[in-house]
Amino acid sequence: MMSAAEKHPARYNDWLGVVQFLITVFVIAIFVITFVVQAFQIPSESMENTLLIGDYLLVDKLRFGGDDFWRHVMPYQPVRRGDIIVFHYPVHPGEHFVKRVVGVPGDRLRLINRELYVNGVAQREPYVRYSATAHDAFRDDFPRLNIVVPGLEGTWWEQMKKLVEDGQLIVPEDHYFVLGDNRDESLDSRYWGFVPRENIVGRPLVIYWSVRNDDLDISEERTSGEKLFHFAHALTHLFQITRWDRTFRIVH
Repeated sequence: MMSAAEKHPARYNDWLGVVQFLITVFVIAIFVITFVVQAFQIPSESMENTLLIGDYLLVDKLRFGGDDFWRHVMPYQPVRRGDIIVFHYPVHPGEHFVKRVVGVPGDRLRLINRELYVNGVAQREPYVRYSATAHDAFRDDFPRLNIVVPGLEGTWWEQMKKLVEDGQLIVPEDHYFVLGDNRDESLDSRYWGFVPRENIVGRPLVIYWSVRNDDLDISEERTSGEKLFHFAHALTHLFQITRWDRTFRIVH
């Protein structure tokens, strides 16, 4: 008895070609997601106005070399001051944070009345936003070793004491100091410490979609019914809720 492939060779070859194509696309997609880019959603206001809640990013995972294998086979860029990075939060590595690097290994940092100084030189930071009117001695005049504030990690508090010299914080080897652009509303290195080199995932490359946050609020605090309602609303009002002026914007 003849098999299906023998009876209909053209049809069989067509289906085989489709299956091969789908497998190829799947393998490429897995490769890209694993090694090249990763999707990331902005969860907080800490990087406003550079990045907003509701921005959806593609993160370039090869920019800084990725893992040890890729660092040896592909050219990569060192992490520099001013780079925005996505990284595993050192306190809870399962979480991803996005901040701006302001200090690289060997730098001496301090904030004086909100103004950032690196190696004694005041920095020009046109992207920084200040939202608070009241002065906060720990946040605005960092580092301060005589003040303990809510949210300050105890291990970082002890480590910081060993790294402050002449009122400046010294960034150790293979570590980076990061701050949010929304300087008054950011849980950053001031409160939990440095970002180790191995924690860095990559840099935001492009905002591929941006949506007004209130229109796509399906957070864990909402009930299943509320999540479904907001998701359905988003799908039926996609054009209206999209921030088109931010969509496909390159991140700087």
